[in-house]
Amino acid sequence: MALAPPDDAKDELAHALRPVHAAHPRLRWNRIEDWHITLAFLGEVAVDVVEALRPPLAEVAVGAEPVTLALHGAGQFDERVLWSDVRGDLDALHTLADAVRGVVADCGIPLENRPLRAHLTLARARRDNLDGIAAAAAELADFAGRSWPARKLHLVASNQGRGPGPIHYRDVDAWPLPTR
Repeated sequence: MALAPPDDAKDELAHALRPVHAAHPRLRWNRIEDWHITLAFLGEVAVDVVEALRPPLAEVAVGAEPVTLALHGAGQFDERVLWSDVRGDLDALHTLADAVRGVVADCGIPLENRPLRAHLTLARARRDNLDGIAAAAAELADFAGRSWPARKLHLVASNQGRGPGPIHYRDVDAWPLPTR
């Protein structure tokens, strides 16, 4: 389950990333079309479970508070993952994530019990080359993106574990969120 920044917000960050890409070509950069903010990671889920998720997730979306977010700066998880921070209506974002996680749990899908750290993953270091993540985060520290309303709640699937190469994501379904 995820939120996706609009194309113009992603383009704004992509523009700021150009010199960072050039300076750190060995990082495994996520594709811009795959950028999203994960609210709940589901792992492998059977088709019948996906079908069971659709109606309650639609209800969560309809009843959600409007959420306005912005991408801001960068940081790292361990020495392997580069991310952009998410700022804005974080209370509303956490409320939405809690509601989504409640639906997931009600459908019997196990979730890791870790707090939401709203971020957008940009790149990962290769196991044989951990250089670059800290430097890239420092180079993006001053990035401040424009605010944007979260427009849809997305149920996202990936090809993770299905072969070599980068992870690609696709929407399985999406539901409109209220906006101001």
